[in-house]
Amino acid sequence: MVVESRPGVMATPGGPAYARSYADVAAAAGVRPEQGLSSSEAQARLTKYGPNRLAGGKKESALAAFVRQYRDFMQIILLVAAIVNLIVTKSWSTTIVLAGLTVFNAVIGLRQEAKAEESVRALQQMMKTIARVRRDGQAVEIDAEQLVPGDVVLLEAGNRVPADGRVGVAATLEIEEAALTGESLPVGKTVDVVPGDDVALGDRTCMAYMNTSVTRGRGELVVTATGMDTEIGHIAHLLAGTEAGKTPLQKQLDGLSKIIATIAAVALVFVVVLGLIRGQSFDTLFITGVALAVAAIPTGLPAVVTALLSIGTRDIAARNAIVKRLPAVETLGATSVICSDKTGTLTLNKMTARELVIPGQQRFTVSGEGYGTEGKITHVGGSDFELDPYLLPMALCADAVLDGENLIGDPTEGALIVLAAKGGLNISETRAGFPRVAEVPFDSDYKFMATFHEMTDDTGKAVIRCYVKGAPDVLIAKASSYRDPSGAVVPVTAENKALASAANDRIAAAGERVMVVAQRDFDPATFDPAADLLPEVRDLTLLAMVGIVDPPRPEAKAAIAECRAAGIRVRMITGDHATTAAAIARELGIEGRALTGAQFSAMTDDQLLQELPGIGVIARVAPEDKLRLVRLLQESGNVVAMTGDGVNDAPALKAADIGVAMGITGTEVSKEAAVMILTDDNFATIVGAVEYGRSLYDNLLKYLRFQMSTLVAYIAIFLAAGVLNIAAGAPLNPMQILWLNMVIDVPIAIALGFDKPTAGLMERPPRPVGAPVLSRANWIRLCVQGAVMTIGSLVAYQIGDGQGGPVLGATMLLTTLSLFHLVGGLLSRDQVGTIFDRSAIPGAQQLRRYGIALVAIIAVTAFDILHRIFGTTSLGGREWLISIGLAATLLVVEELIKVVVRRGARTPEAAAVQGGRVPRAA
Repeated sequence: MVVESRPGVMATPGGPAYARSYADVAAAAGVRPEQGLSSSEAQARLTKYGPNRLAGGKKESALAAFVRQYRDFMQIILLVAAIVNLIVTKSWSTTIVLAGLTVFNAVIGLRQEAKAEESVRALQQMMKTIARVRRDGQAVEIDAEQLVPGDVVLLEAGNRVPADGRVGVAATLEIEEAALTGESLPVGKTVDVVPGDDVALGDRTCMAYMNTSVTRGRGELVVTATGMDTEIGHIAHLLAGTEAGKTPLQKQLDGLSKIIATIAAVALVFVVVLGLIRGQSFDTLFITGVALAVAAIPTGLPAVVTALLSIGTRDIAARNAIVKRLPAVETLGATSVICSDKTGTLTLNKMTARELVIPGQQRFTVSGEGYGTEGKITHVGGSDFELDPYLLPMALCADAVLDGENLIGDPTEGALIVLAAKGGLNISETRAGFPRVAEVPFDSDYKFMATFHEMTDDTGKAVIRCYVKGAPDVLIAKASSYRDPSGAVVPVTAENKALASAANDRIAAAGERVMVVAQRDFDPATFDPAADLLPEVRDLTLLAMVGIVDPPRPEAKAAIAECRAAGIRVRMITGDHATTAAAIARELGIEGRALTGAQFSAMTDDQLLQELPGIGVIARVAPEDKLRLVRLLQESGNVVAMTGDGVNDAPALKAADIGVAMGITGTEVSKEAAVMILTDDNFATIVGAVEYGRSLYDNLLKYLRFQMSTLVAYIAIFLAAGVLNIAAGAPLNPMQILWLNMVIDVPIAIALGFDKPTAGLMERPPRPVGAPVLSRANWIRLCVQGAVMTIGSLVAYQIGDGQGGPVLGATMLLTTLSLFHLVGGLLSRDQVGTIFDRSAIPGAQQLRRYGIALVAIIAVTAFDILHRIFGTTSLGGREWLISIGLAATLLVVEELIKVVVRRGARTPEAAAVQGGRVPRAA
């Protein structure tokens, strides 16, 4: 009978679960631990208690979310301008447009938030926690949300505890509970009762709690609480009430917007004071102020940034990398060091035979990788070998089975049976033709495996043949003869004794694992398959030696070369032997010497900082060494990506700027600590994500350069018009500015934000993550562009005013400035390369967006209805030529600047400095 206290939690009669024995708790839960709940009972409890998940925060109403959009600094300015405009000018049209713009921004903000939330929900679905439970007497894996009180959960190192429960089995079980108790060290768990009614969480050694991490051993527990009734659920409301902070980039952009607004405010005060001194009416000056406020506010900036980052997380997820937090998308593009695990990330994690050696006779090279049987066994010509006698033990003395290209069984055996298949043996039929009559299973104490088969020897005599495979040191010591290619048995002598050892040393020096196969024949009349056969595995005839490796992923070598070109240093961090790791590193193109974990830990920080640039591989590495490496690299000014899959990798993953967990082989603990999860465990995916991060940030900078140059121009135009008394200090009215900002600039901004990646993006050095989004050199260049736009626009007004009055002047100014924006958008795509290059032409989709902007520029001068709304008029051919010519001056100035930039960037160092980047030692 289950005794309940509240939904989602199970109480036991006689006190809390930790004060009761495991048997009592299980009985109270209505479950037999050896059997678990039945499927029907589990479903009934799920319906009763609800899913095992933490409730989210109280859902914000649509109205509250809409009102929240008006906390934005730029929204406040626009809203105040609309209200004051209505009070001062009594003009409803301008007020409605300004208020409508705030509504438009709010709707865009809500849409982007909805898309970001949708991305987060999709990522959460991809990162579901799996719990292993016993139900109906069987161990099964289920979604952790399906757990119910009374479930029997099976735990092992690397798991996250999926619910609160009473521990019933604890085999060296240790759980890290820092997230719940603050205890930094893992807590050893026991099955013993903890007496008392109010024992502190950290002292309840027979309990395990939701969202804590198993760091060692294995265990079983009966679930006592799920969902919000768990201990972590009690504090979940605090987590749900925590708002996500803005990303570093968004904070920088907020700061930029405030700087621009401050400059605009100073300019406005100056223009108003100057106008009042000249005797202009306050109403006229106020309209000028509203126009300047509208012009100076980068209305599309927050929406574009949020859209790019949220879309970035979805696009990267489609490329097999789940990014859990938006700031990581920014940080990816700044990555300067990648410390990668070897097995499965840089390599295939599929053991493969690379060579077959018959000591003193011949060496065969094996092609093909992984567990596919496509490949050849080739050798130097001049001798003819029958390989069946050497391949038979590889097929017969193994338990592994191939299912297509998937292996069931031991990876080393997989390499041997694939080698036999490449040599022409049909594995299944060979095993059926020579069934085992006895065997000596592999044991790490004696390091070999032996199987016995009824066969005939080379003379046709029936024998029981013992095939043995194992470690070279053991089998070489047990060998008393070699097999000659002719089939003859050659005794081991003082002259030929070193042949096998020399072959073993050569293969091992190449970083390959060595396996040896041998045989011995027995008389069927005296052979007893039921006897102790271990002592009989002696006086062996040595057959062949096989060099086995976990081969590099084909795409990893290209990805590492791409990293080198991008100024990203790749290091291999592995638990494998230094010789093996160094050989794979050389094959992959990873530069630097190999160091063992012992050598690494013996060096001081100062020594390591000096020698790190020359170190490419750290083998037999301990978790604390990984953490220390991350710290030292970060102290050197690097942005570090670190991969890992085990429980012990979690501290280094959390400390790294980009912690990368393996989605296939990684533990739940490593996935929790990481900010990026690879769904294919592939190194090339990391590099692809870095490239995407660079592309996204680069497109953001394109848009930002365009946006800031136009804002500088707006402020300068109003300031110059006020000082020079052009157009009574109001060269553009609010409606014209809104047309330019919302109709012409928006398609240009979209074209820049979603532009194709810039050529050579992965040939640049990484950007420092703390560098400002716009450097001093960028600001100087933007001010030059703003000055050109200002002069050209005011010249256009003066020409138009002189020919046809203020309306023609304003139309020519608006048209010229619009064309400046179009040219500026195209020029913002590349700060170095010339626009007169085939590669500089935007893609078809982006060209259509620039085309939309051009159509809008023409439309406001062509249609009477737009003339009335925006105060414009038609332009003749001469006026169009003047406007186009003036806008082209920006193209000329920028191309001249690019010539200077290209000449100053002929060395990588100069190029790095020019781009605001400083080369660093990694």
